[in-house]
Amino acid sequence: MSLDELTQKVSDERVNHDTVTSHESENGSISTVSSTVSSVESEKAAYEFLAQTPIKSSDAHLVEFSEAMRTVAKALRRVAEGKAAAQAEAEEWRRKYELEMSHKQQSKIKGYGSCTNNELEKLASQLTLEKPASDQAGCCGNHGICSHEVLQDESPGTNPRSSHKMVSRKASFRLSWGCNGDKNGQHKHDFVSFEKGDITTAERSNKQILLKWESSPQTVLFITKPNSNSVHVLCAEMVRWLREHKNINVVVEPRVSKELLTEDSYYNFIQTWDDDEEIKRLHTKVDLIVTLGGDGTVLWAASLFKGPVPPVVAFSLGSLGFMTPFPSEQYRDCLDNVLNGPFSITLRNRLQCHVIRDAAKDELETEEPILVLNEVTIDRGISSYLTYLECYCDSSFVTCVQGDGLIISTTSGSTAYSLAAGGSMVHPQVPGILFTPICPHSLSFRPLILPEYVTLRVQVPYNSRGQAWASFDGKDRKLLSPGDALICSISPWPVPTACLVDSTTDFLRSIHEGLHWNLRKSQSFDGPHSG
Repeated sequence: MSLDELTQKVSDERVNHDTVTSHESENGSISTVSSTVSSVESEKAAYEFLAQTPIKSSDAHLVEFSEAMRTVAKALRRVAEGKAAAQAEAEEWRRKYELEMSHKQQSKIKGYGSCTNNELEKLASQLTLEKPASDQAGCCGNHGICSHEVLQDESPGTNPRSSHKMVSRKASFRLSWGCNGDKNGQHKHDFVSFEKGDITTAERSNKQILLKWESSPQTVLFITKPNSNSVHVLCAEMVRWLREHKNINVVVEPRVSKELLTEDSYYNFIQTWDDDEEIKRLHTKVDLIVTLGGDGTVLWAASLFKGPVPPVVAFSLGSLGFMTPFPSEQYRDCLDNVLNGPFSITLRNRLQCHVIRDAAKDELETEEPILVLNEVTIDRGISSYLTYLECYCDSSFVTCVQGDGLIISTTSGSTAYSLAAGGSMVHPQVPGILFTPICPHSLSFRPLILPEYVTLRVQVPYNSRGQAWASFDGKDRKLLSPGDALICSISPWPVPTACLVDSTTDFLRSIHEGLHWNLRKSQSFDGPHSG
């Protein structure tokens, strides 16, 4: 008898039994004969089925094996779904990154609409991260890094917009790898040489970068610390001296212009700007920037320039002064040396940051890229949860950050927030990006220094318990929700700051005087002496 037949028979017997029970409840009696026949037939059918079926223990093993196989199938299906989701998310971020790079390249090429084909090819080579030698090959041929492509003169035929329009003439200069004032210095541009199958690093006559004017500077921009009487008095004195003794055109901020004109009508010669469009063209008018204040004033001056930045002469009127080496009491001698040249400079790299929203499916966020001189900080804000950030370097996964936050810093910013969070102090001309966690939840999470050519992406994952906040040089805080990302890379436009002596001497002086680095009492020598 088959299983189906047995099932049908048992079902029929159950119906008969129910019918008998129903009659019993209704009539108060039951047929004993019917009950006996039903029991005998059911028992016979059961024995016949047991004789034809496997042992019951084998069925239990098969059921257990079947359940295990179903469990494995579910686990494999979950793994496959997770892998597919991860691949889809990675592909989406790759598309967004390629779109961001394409948008950046198109915006740069649009800004060079009046360039020649050779200049456009040179720009394209910069965007594809070619070797610096290809850029130098297109310079003036005098073995230097020329300023003609960085700080361009205004196009001829441009009509002045107002009576206080700034002059368009600009001074040109040359950067060289030579000794200070040595015209016979050997300028070696090949940093790596291949000779007889061996790789060696080429030597340079001097690692300090020099700036030498090829024509006299004509225009100086003053950036001053606000709400300081001593800074205001010094600014007025320096402006008067430059005008009377050097015949220099002076540009100041609108706030400073108003203060000086209110004080004395003598300062009618100073120039300023009216709107953001004129700020964007400042680099085509200004030869030199003079800052009066502390490091914060230098940061503010750099933030005014979204592209090329003229050389900065920073006078120390603040508290620390890592980027302000010039003493204000000797401003005449200092400005004489800078205006006559040559003088040493430090090229301070800036970070170019883009915020990409998860909602931006087809295009980037319309905001302009943000340039920072010190650092980008990503923290948890007022949230009680730890930040949870996924970090990528180019196409490689770096780590997941769980803690109070993360600092992505330039080497100039290594002595700022990054240092307080446990990062190392780095010479400002070292080409690198600092990757410093803030109070990480893992004791083995130590800071990193990455090469300057990489692109970092910090993403708030979808399963993050809270949001994150990004701040740029301590301001312009932006909310990063799950799915949003921050992309950081080195900007092609550094901030050249003038040195009092040279980069290394100024850097060591700043950490000695500003941080009192390794300051301690010397051990006494009044102990026993050997005969």
